[in-house]
Amino acid sequence: MGFLEDGVRVRRSLAACWGVRFERAAPVRPFRWPQGGRSFAGWYFCATTGEHIGYESWLERDRLILLDADPQVTGIASQPFWLHWHDGRRRRHAPDYFVRLANGQGRVVDVRAADRVDEAAAEAFAATERACRAVGWEFVRAGVADPVPMANMRWLSRYRRRRCLRQDVAGRLLEVFSEPQPLRSGAAVAGDPLVVLPVLFHLLWSGALVTDMISRLLGSDSVVHTARGQ
Repeated sequence: MGFLEDGVRVRRSLAACWGVRFERAAPVRPFRWPQGGRSFAGWYFCATTGEHIGYESWLERDRLILLDADPQVTGIASQPFWLHWHDGRRRRHAPDYFVRLANGQGRVVDVRAADRVDEAAAEAFAATERACRAVGWEFVRAGVADPVPMANMRWLSRYRRRRCLRQDVAGRLLEVFSEPQPLRSGAAVAGDPLVVLPVLFHLLWSGALVTDMISRLLGSDSVVHTARGQ
């Protein structure tokens, strides 16, 4: 495996790397910004880490949003290492993300739509999965997310930053939605919607408030209630 350690490129055996904190690793290669290309690269501010994380397509950006919203995720890094192997010729692959989970386990994520997994990509993903299994990491090949929940999470991600949270307003919202009721009418009970709605969306992002975001788009009549344990 090849990766950056304090800005220096190092290369070590797989067995010697299982404990490396790859969720803090710098990208091993520059992000591609092809002029006129079909992909869209950029930087996503991750509320989980408080840092910007690179992506090279809308699909990777969407996966970052889902990882950022996952309460089990504590760390994320993009393009964290090169995995080198030999199958008759020298091969290498840089996975899209390394994720650290709350239980300490590592997870490697590659993002590719199913219809774009060609033979070379399939071989790279298979080699990466074998490597992950050898050191006790999870491996996930993530494809296109379901459109309705993904649209909802894109909307809520606008309110992911802590600056959207006002504790006094949050307290009123948790009290109002202790009994399920429509989003807009409950927000009006809590105060001025211009002040209340950003806080409400932040609480939905963080999971303190919940609603059905799987089967329908978030709207004024979405029934909202506090999460269990709140």
